[in-house]
Amino acid sequence: MRSIREIGLKDQRVLMRVDFNVPMDKEGNITDDARITAAIPTIQYISEQGARLILMSHLGRPDGQRSEKYSLKPVAVHLSELLQKEVKMADDCIGPQVTAAIEQLKSGEIMLLENVRFHSAEEENDVDFSKQLAALGDVFVNDAFGTAHRAHSSTAGVADFLPAYAGFLLENEVKMLRQVMEHPESPRLAVLGGAKIKDKLGLISNLLDKMDILLIGGGMANTFLKAQGIYIGKSICEDKLLDEAKKLLISAEKQNKKIILPLDAVLADELSEEAAASVCDIKAVPEDMMILDIGPQTIAAFSREIDRAHTIIWNGPVGAYEFEQFSMGTDAIARAMASSRAVTVIGGGDSAAAVHKLGLDKEFTHISTGGGATLEFLEGKKLPGVQSCEW
Repeated sequence: MRSIREIGLKDQRVLMRVDFNVPMDKEGNITDDARITAAIPTIQYISEQGARLILMSHLGRPDGQRSEKYSLKPVAVHLSELLQKEVKMADDCIGPQVTAAIEQLKSGEIMLLENVRFHSAEEENDVDFSKQLAALGDVFVNDAFGTAHRAHSSTAGVADFLPAYAGFLLENEVKMLRQVMEHPESPRLAVLGGAKIKDKLGLISNLLDKMDILLIGGGMANTFLKAQGIYIGKSICEDKLLDEAKKLLISAEKQNKKIILPLDAVLADELSEEAAASVCDIKAVPEDMMILDIGPQTIAAFSREIDRAHTIIWNGPVGAYEFEQFSMGTDAIARAMASSRAVTVIGGGDSAAAVHKLGLDKEFTHISTGGGATLEFLEGKKLPGVQSCEW
C-alpha cells in the first residue's frame, strides 16, 4: 500500500477520510468514541508534519438532507478535547465558503468538514461531487477502514483526482487481516455467529478454504442444525438456505475441515429481558422454545478448540448477548480468546462491542474498526477504499 510515510506533507493540503460515524444519545453526546480515537495517530502525524489537514466523514443516514441531528459539530468539539488542539468546523463539505476557510488554514491546523452525506451525490459516487471534494486538497489520505467497502465520493471517487495514500489505521487493518487470511499459523480457527447465514455465505465458504476449524453459534447455527435433521423448536431459521447449509457441511467434510455446531443450548419461550432461561441438550429442544445462546457443554468444547488454535478469527456473537441471560456464551468466547496465546482478530461489529463491554480490548492481537468492510475483506472481496491506495 502507498503509505503517508512515503511523502513530504509540509504545507500540503491533506484531504483525509475518517470514520467518525459514532453513536450519540438524544442530547447529542458521543457515547462511544472508539472510531475517533482510532484515527488520532494518523491525524497527529499529518498535523505534526506541518500539513493543513482537512477531515471528512459521514454520520448516520441523513439521506442527502441537511439535518442538525447528523451534524459533525459535536465530533469537532470532542476531537479538539482529545487532541488538546482546536479543530475548526466547516459549515459544509464543498462550496466557496469551505474553500475560503481552508485557504485560511495555517501549517499544522485541522478542519473538519460537515457531514458528506448531507449531499446525495456522496453515496452516488458522483463525478462532479468527487471533483469538488478533491479540489480542497493536494493529497488524499484514506484512514476510514469502516467505510472502505463503499464506493462513495469521499472514500473512492476523490482518488481519481488526487494521489491517494493509506493512513496508519487503514494500513494496519489491511496488514492484520491479510496476515490471518494469507499467512495463518495452524491450527487455524474461526468463530462465527450472528443471526443469519444469508449475510455470511461468502464468508463461510472463503473461511473453509483458509481455516481448519469453524465454530458456529448464534442464530445461524440453527439453520445448520436443522439441515442435519435436528429439531430446533421455534428458533429462527433460514429454511430457504437449508440446502446451502448442507452443501457447506459436505464441502467441509470433503476438505477434511471441521464445522463444530452447538451440543447444548440456552432456551427461552421468547426473546425479552423477562424471559426465563433454561439449558437443554441440542437434540431435546421443546417445540415451544427457542435457542438463544450456546450452553455450558458447547462453551467447554469451543473453549478447548480456542485453546489449541494458533490463529483465530471471530465474527458475530454466539447468542442474543444484548440480554444478560443469553450473553454467557459470547462472554465465554471473548474470555477464552483473551486468554489464548494465538493471533486473535475480531472482525468488528457486535463481537467487538462484546469485547469492549468486558474491558478485554488489550488482550486481543487486533480488533477491527470495520463491520461490513471486515466481513467483505474476509470474504475475499476487493474494497474500493483499499484499492485506491494500492500500487
